Amino acid sequence: MATQATAASSATSAIQSNVRATAATASTGSFNSVFQQVQGEVARFIEQGGGTAGTTLSPQGRAYLEQTQSSNVLGNINQGGEIGEVQQQFLASIKPWAEETGARLGVAPEVVAAHAALESGWGQHPLRQGTGANAGSDTNNLFGIKAGAKWQGDVTTALTTEYEGGSGTALKKTERFRSYPDQASAFRDYAQVLLDNPRYRTALNTGSDAGAFAQGLARGGYATDPNYAAKLTQLATRLQRSALTGN
Repeated sequence: MATQATAASSATSAIQSNVRATAATASTGSFNSVFQQVQGEVARFIEQGGGTAGTTLSPQGRAYLEQTQSSNVLGNINQGGEIGEVQQQFLASIKPWAEETGARLGVAPEVVAAHAALESGWGQHPLRQGTGANAGSDTNNLFGIKAGAKWQGDVTTALTTEYEGGSGTALKKTERFRSYPDQASAFRDYAQVLLDNPRYRTALNTGSDAGAFAQGLARGGYATDPNYAAKLTQLATRLQRSALTGN
């Protein structure tokens, strides 16, 4: 449910030239197959605890990881795992709702906070009303939840990045998203969405296991980004370590 053209699409563009060159010189395979290999390589690197690009990654993998981590989501946590002042302020502002939501879902509050940070760019890139009297105002939609036919609340439209199944190609689409009067409403609706939809059952009651929660969301189709689970796992793990160390 990524709601903006952030690092994922930037990384796609940045790495295309390197990957195309690799595919052009390969005797077998295509651009898409090589690109998928790079995405998978980086996803495995992140899931295994790699925080920054390292020698275990290919040149294409390092380029992709450097681009994805230059975003406001992962790039604002330094190599030592410390979180910047702006990010600390965001976490403090949502702490009561993250704790409440975590208790409802059976997951650690840091995992919920990480999901909000991932979808909203640490609250720095929120969905905003596009038209009408309230144009430009914050929708408080911190989780990128779309407005389906059954949604009865306020709605806004926004450009989002979606990934085609199989090819991993990033496409820009205009979608309808839910709009909330405040952050508390956004967190409570988010919890209800996960509780009510059987697709996300495996994400519930996963406690502090950030990977299990992220994989449960990914398997349920929360987002089309093929690296979504890896990104969320890495960010949530960093927040959990920060909570333990106080940094």
